[in-house]
Order: sequence, then structure tokens, then C-alpha cells
Amino acid sequence: MTGFMQAASFVGSAGFYLPLLVLAFWCLNPVAAGRAAVVLAAGAMVNVLLKLIFADPRPYWTDPAINPLSSESSFGMPSGHAQGSTLAYGLLAYHLGRRRAWAAAGVVVVLVGVSRVHLGVHSIGQVAAGWAVGAVILVAAIRLGPTATRWWGDRGLPVRLWICAALALGALGATVVIVELGLDGWQMPPAWRSAIIAAGGSADPRWLERAAASAAVLGGVPAGLSWLAHRGWFVPSGDPWRRVLAVPVGVAGLLPILSLWLVLPRHAAAVFAVLVLVALWLTAGAPETFVRLGLAGRPTPGLTRPGEPALTEDS
Repeated sequence: MTGFMQAASFVGSAGFYLPLLVLAFWCLNPVAAGRAAVVLAAGAMVNVLLKLIFADPRPYWTDPAINPLSSESSFGMPSGHAQGSTLAYGLLAYHLGRRRAWAAAGVVVVLVGVSRVHLGVHSIGQVAAGWAVGAVILVAAIRLGPTATRWWGDRGLPVRLWICAALALGALGATVVIVELGLDGWQMPPAWRSAIIAAGGSADPRWLERAAASAAVLGGVPAGLSWLAHRGWFVPSGDPWRRVLAVPVGVAGLLPILSLWLVLPRHAAAVFAVLVLVALWLTAGAPETFVRLGLAGRPTPGLTRPGEPALTEDS
């Protein structure tokens, strides 16, 4: 049972579904995957801010009777796994547009939430809150998505990039305000620290680094997509081998950026800079490289407004 629950928890983690989202963007449906990436980035930033606002401990921090099967150093309200899986699998079900897809997504989301409680890292209330927040963002994305896309499409590239920068820096600034004002002088109780360390974790949550990572993705993903749309977007090749070959090419371009971790300090500013570069490569640099290498194509000119991607089922 424990192994199954750990597997279910992993399925609900960003480490599982984000690589799949990148593959979908590069090789299958860039439009749908790109929009999902923007929604997930916004959801991740919301989760970081809410955790700081509520500052709610995880169950095993305060209850010695709970034997945690995983360790976490961040606050628990709301559950990031529950929220993220609701968004990720809800967006997938919406894109597929089938009842069976919605039913399967519901089963996965419930299992993810149950696994987090079973592992001792979340309470039922924290999981329920994650589901609720994820559902609100999901409904908002579905209902407001077409309007937001049209509004975004009417903005020029410089305006889009300025908005992306404002979103990223504004979210990071909000985190700093919450940490400085809401948690000013706050120290984690010794019992909480001991519980985290005993479970094999680190008692330093590094909140500014977490926020910098989420803010970088929040600004970098739509910025990269905007630049790519300005260039004319891209369409994965119809040849399966070209789509497969695009993956190692994209990963190879990512490695030099990730190697910056070897020389840069683990500081919030460094985290922000590196992850902005990662987001820009994944959403703009890699697709542009695919086009130049003949591993992807451009939509036929004139089918859309200048700078807009072709919103077709095969794009």
C-alpha cells in the first residue's frame, strides 16, 4: 500500500507531469500545451503565496504519533500536489473533451490527495483546500481563457514582454512583502524543526528561492510563447522520427543553462535568472531551433493575424 501511495503522490507532482507537458509542447500540440503551461505557472505561484499567508504546519510537524513516509519543509496549506494535479489533469480532460477523460482525471486527483494524507505530509483539510483552489483556477482558465487569449493577441510584443516582467517581479515582490511583514521575526518552533529533520528533510524552507522559481516560470513561459508567436509559431513535423529527434535536441540546449547551477550560488536572484532562461529555452529557443533544423515547420503565412499561432487541431 505504501508503495502504491508513493507512486500516486509522484503522479501528482510537478516532477511527473511537467516533463510530459514539455514533450506535448515540443512534439504534439504546442497550442494546448502552451496554454496549460501558463495556467500551471500561475497556479504554482498562487500556491506559494497561499502557503505563506496561511503558514499552516504539516500534520507530522505537530503530531508525534504520525509516522511520515516523506518529508517536506514548506507549509502545508493548501496542498500543492492536490492543487497541481487538479489543474494538470483537469486541463488534459478538458482538452480531450470526453466524459471518460474527466472520470479518469477525477480518479487520479482523488488518489493523489489520498496519498498525501496517507504519507502524513498533509491533513484532509489541506488536501481539500488544494482541490478547491485548483478547481477555481481550472474553471477560471476554461471560462476566461478565450477572452484572455484574444486580449493578449491584441497586444504588441513589447507590451506582452513588459506585462510578463511585471507579473514575475510583482509576484516576487508580493512574496517579499509577505515574508517581511507576515513572517517578520517568526522562527520555526523547535518541535517542527526536529520533526522535519527526523523525517530526513531540511528545516530551511528557502521561501524566497521557491518564490523566485515560481515567479521566473510565471514570467518566462508567456514571454517565450509571445516571442515564438511573434516569429510565426511552429508546428511539429508530420514525420514521427523528426518529432522524436526534436527531444534530444531540446534537452541538449537545456543542459548548458542547467550547468549554471554549478557556478552560481543558490540565491533567489540566481534561481530567478536561471529559471527564466530555462522557461525561455523550453518555450521559444527549442522550437525555433527545431524549425531551423527542419524538425518542425511554420504555419502557412496568412492564415492568422500577424504574430498569432494557428489555432488548429493539428497544430
